[in-house]
Amino acid sequence: MSAKPDLGRFASFGMGITGEEASAIEALGYGAVWVAGSPPAELDWVDRTLEQTRTLKLATGIVNIWTARPETVAASFHRIETAHPGRFLLGVGVGHPEADAQFAKPITALNAYLDVLDKQGVPRERRVLAALGPQVLKLSAQRSAGAHPVLVTPEHTAEARRLIGPDAFLAPAVPVVPTTDVEHARAVGRKTLELYLGLSNYLNNWKRLGFVEEDITRPGSDRLVDSLIVYGTPDTIAARLNEHLEAGADHVPIQLLTSPAKVIPTLADLAGPLGLG
Repeated sequence: MSAKPDLGRFASFGMGITGEEASAIEALGYGAVWVAGSPPAELDWVDRTLEQTRTLKLATGIVNIWTARPETVAASFHRIETAHPGRFLLGVGVGHPEADAQFAKPITALNAYLDVLDKQGVPRERRVLAALGPQVLKLSAQRSAGAHPVLVTPEHTAEARRLIGPDAFLAPAVPVVPTTDVEHARAVGRKTLELYLGLSNYLNNWKRLGFVEEDITRPGSDRLVDSLIVYGTPDTIAARLNEHLEAGADHVPIQLLTSPAKVIPTLADLAGPLGLG
């Protein structure tokens, strides 16, 4: 396998980003920005953002295979690569069976999509798969640079590393609430988890991690929330994020559960404890 993508140790993860925000994140020492949701296949926002930064990389977390045609995605990748070589990582995934009426077996659907990306010349080392369970984790190592799990524990990160091997890229996204108020953090965490507590792929993954029905029944137990949602002082948050690196992650996208106006200041607060500069 080719060298792993180099996105630095930490990144910002959110629903959208302006060029000015990307420039500020780059200046703080973060290596990348992951854009969540299911962006359109044209990916026109990537060009505008990269034009306002020098070294920052962008990744999709994730392009949904049901809503973005692979031929269009491949054309977008090549356009971005021509203008900004090596600065874009294509994250793709199957979404959720409850949300996608056409949902098929993930392995079958992903393989068909990746077949098209192969034919269109999108390099395996420049794409990653959203992956939670063992089969898709293994597929991520076989047919892409690696895996991008969401809402997982360091224990999942360790198991994912075992399954994908040492040479694949592993980038678990971790939600963070920048507060030392436990009840507030749990309330924000539960609001974030509300959707996922109705999605079978996440529920099954949490069961594999040892959570029981009492934990994963809405609104979610304190044990579940505290395991998945990071909060506390900047030093505490940094220590918990580093647990994923210690468990085998290469890179940790940070999903800040706070108001948009507080994202950059919070990333600034975390930069020192995270060893960025």
